[in-house]
Amino acid sequence: MKKLMIIAASLALTSLFAMAPANASETEKVYKFYCAQCHGLTGKGDGPNVTKDFPVSPRNFTAAKEMDKLSDADMKNVIMDGGPSASKSPMMPPWSKTLTAEQVDGLVKHIRVLCQCKGKQG
Repeated sequence: MKKLMIIAASLALTSLFAMAPANASETEKVYKFYCAQCHGLTGKGDGPNVTKDFPVSPRNFTAAKEMDKLSDADMKNVIMDGGPSASKSPMMPPWSKTLTAEQVDGLVKHIRVLCQCKGKQG
């Protein structure tokens, strides 16, 4: 019975965590876990998964000129639906079943910090 109560409490906390807006600390953890593997900790596209055999070059988030061409909605779409949704590489997986909308919004803001750009408006 005690284990069941602990599991129920854990599930309740997980649900609350998933519904809470992403704060900077959580966003950084999400970025490090899901994005930095390919895009790198500083967003330069040089994560530990990117080897000489890697079939594509992950987007360099610090390339402000290129990142400025993308709206926040463009970035959110690729994060949620994967690279093929924007005619990009299938190596960029869809995260819509893994990340909450709030987490994705936090990632978009984090990427804007990395590129030091505002992006295409509208």
